[in-house]
Amino acid sequence: MRDAVVQGLTLPVRQLLPSITAGTEPAGSTEAGVAWSIAEVARMSKVTSRTLRHYDDVGLLRPAYVGSNGYRYYEQEQLLRLQQVLLLRELGLGLGAIAEVLAGDRDQVAALRQHERWLHSERDRLGQLTDTVSRTIRQLQGEDPMTALELFEGFADRQAQLEDDLANEHGEGVREHFRSAREVTKDWTQQDYLDAQRRGEELDDKILAVMRSGAAPDSPAALEVMAEHYQGVAQFWTPDRESYPGLGRLYVDNPEFKVRYDAKAPGLAEYLRDATAAYADQRLN
Repeated sequence: MRDAVVQGLTLPVRQLLPSITAGTEPAGSTEAGVAWSIAEVARMSKVTSRTLRHYDDVGLLRPAYVGSNGYRYYEQEQLLRLQQVLLLRELGLGLGAIAEVLAGDRDQVAALRQHERWLHSERDRLGQLTDTVSRTIRQLQGEDPMTALELFEGFADRQAQLEDDLANEHGEGVREHFRSAREVTKDWTQQDYLDAQRRGEELDDKILAVMRSGAAPDSPAALEVMAEHYQGVAQFWTPDRESYPGLGRLYVDNPEFKVRYDAKAPGLAEYLRDATAAYADQRLN
């Protein structure tokens, strides 16, 4: 199987999309060659069918054709494009940036350099956070007293960086949400922040439990737990029918959020994205 070249990055297709095992017949064929069903592509690439449908919906990866049964089918050209998408995702690019690179509207080197700058910034921030945690440990041991301001060194810088990144990607309207959140939390104590973090982690665990139960993102069980999620977000700013699904997409498209949720369980970010969209569609007017 020939190599797929992504503007200077070469990776054998079989590394991400292995051949169908011997004895397994492809779902269909066309004059252009073999075609694979969405289920077969999902199995080979380890990308969920839900994610493949989302890639189709946003125009990132269209199937070769849709059969009379309503199923999507993919040929060699689409498999190569999927490999490119997965490679660029592995490098940390969001879906918007990937679409621009593949369309030729954005230079891949420039996109990766921007991401490199973010990684360097994140490395510096994590170093500062490491120092903060180390000092906090020493303080708790009675060795190194810290001021209240020092307890939060590294957090404010990351919030400012995240705000800039999201504003650049989604528009200046994002800043209003951050202003609203700052107003809500301006008088918070250290304990208030710790309590909010604990509630967020508990809610993440609830959503993960629903996902692992096999409930679909638009199921009653998922909508019930997403009602809690929505109320949690609404403490800081009020999402509507458009902005709430936008938040869900952010969980997948933003590398920091994606890494956070993937660390809990692969597929959780995508589940949250689909569940926020379902909640907005069914519960928000």
